[in-house]
Amino acid sequence: MYGVLSDEEIIHGLADDLPVGLFVARAPGGELVYVNRMFAEIMGQSGREDASAGSYSEPYGILTRDGKPYPEEKLPFVLALEEKRVVVVDDIMVRRPDRSVVHVRAFANPVMKDGEVTHVVICFFDISEEIVAKLAHEESERRLYRSQRLEAIGTLAGGIAHDFNNLIFGIKLLAAELSANEHDPQRRASLRMIDDITERSAMLTKSLLGFAGRGNHRAVPVALNDVIVGMRELLARTLGGIQVIFQLDATQRGTVIGDRAQLEQVVMNLVVNARDALKEKGGRVVVKTKSGAGTVMLEVLDDGPGIPVELRERIFEPYFTTKTSGPQRGTGLGLATVFGIVERHKGAIEAGPGLHGAGAAMRVTLPAAPEAADEEPAVDDLGLEPGSGTILVVDDDLMVRRAVSMTLRGLGYTTFEAASGLEAVDLYRQHHAIIRAVVLDVIMPGMSGRATYAAMRAVDPTVAVLLMSGYTKNEDVQVLLEQGARGFVMKPYSVEVLARSLADALKQPNA
Repeated sequence: MYGVLSDEEIIHGLADDLPVGLFVARAPGGELVYVNRMFAEIMGQSGREDASAGSYSEPYGILTRDGKPYPEEKLPFVLALEEKRVVVVDDIMVRRPDRSVVHVRAFANPVMKDGEVTHVVICFFDISEEIVAKLAHEESERRLYRSQRLEAIGTLAGGIAHDFNNLIFGIKLLAAELSANEHDPQRRASLRMIDDITERSAMLTKSLLGFAGRGNHRAVPVALNDVIVGMRELLARTLGGIQVIFQLDATQRGTVIGDRAQLEQVVMNLVVNARDALKEKGGRVVVKTKSGAGTVMLEVLDDGPGIPVELRERIFEPYFTTKTSGPQRGTGLGLATVFGIVERHKGAIEAGPGLHGAGAAMRVTLPAAPEAADEEPAVDDLGLEPGSGTILVVDDDLMVRRAVSMTLRGLGYTTFEAASGLEAVDLYRQHHAIIRAVVLDVIMPGMSGRATYAAMRAVDPTVAVLLMSGYTKNEDVQVLLEQGARGFVMKPYSVEVLARSLADALKQPNA
């Protein structure tokens, strides 16, 4: 015959079947009175007699979300005792004895008698799935936010690069024109230096355009070792008194498909970042390459103070910088630019510990190219192609328009100039019988280059058009080429490139 269950046995049986962890402790000391089965499952252990108010965190492994011991004064038992009301705490993380982790929400209810708290009853809920989903959402939001910031900066950088390319282009062509008619060796040398400076400036704007995503960057086989070897002297000057060590993989050239100018910017920005980390204390910087199975790795390591683990993701965000004062105060764009370039090269970048476990290391991994890098033809080998006939030059920038016209006249052509698409179409309608070709800017306010080309084709379907732009070749340019445009040059280009490209356009048969 079964005995009759006592009230206490009935209550305990019901409590053990609850889908919530139950913890009861006396006030004010917090001595354990009761825990149910679900409490033991959530916490990974049953109630402990050696734990009480003021010493709960360590025995039960109670932590904050960032893994630090939870402050005893903010635990639910203490808050309910102090505030004499139901309190909710939902930022608790518990590390169980088996090292697994569970996220907990706790409701603490004080039991009152004669105005005093005699016990505190705490209900624990396992909210691990909720927290994981929340963290995943926050990570997704963070990535979206970073992507939006990169896009905003890319738009700004693209606009600046486009306008700057126009300025460089005008200077470059004018310097070439002056140099061709200058007999003083010293002045010719100065003009050649101006040309060299504009060429280097153009490399920077191409890198900005690559970061901005304005069309495809130049994708050719490039040997990473050759890039670094070509920069040795510049890197040494950049580092000043800081020792730089090159450890280049001698077994392979480490060829990737990419834009040499942008890869040079990656190397330079990483080296400058390492230099700034060392500051006035000096130290060492190691530039290292390594080829693996289908990948090429670039590492820039230093023995400076290093990067805190919690900042290793944020350092690639636009505007984020730890260099907030002094002569080396940062803009927060250097590593963001590197990040953008590496992504466009279908690679990855990560930050880690540097030399001998100290300092910082930036590791860039790029997909290896199937073929070795080809040597690029030197500009001097392209030669000048003289011409004849009338060319219509269309560009909304006065300096660019006049510089191109002056250069073409120097090559033997005569020119018409148009400052807009509407003006260009009007001129072409009047003089298309004598106009051999049109040098057309793709990006113009009002009537775009695309609309201008369409209107000219309506006049003469065989119109010979050489496209030019301060942006790299993008979808709009590709569409125009497919429609019959005969070539494309990116500003700033040299006199030699203009002469050769226009001559090639004129040699093509009519569509």
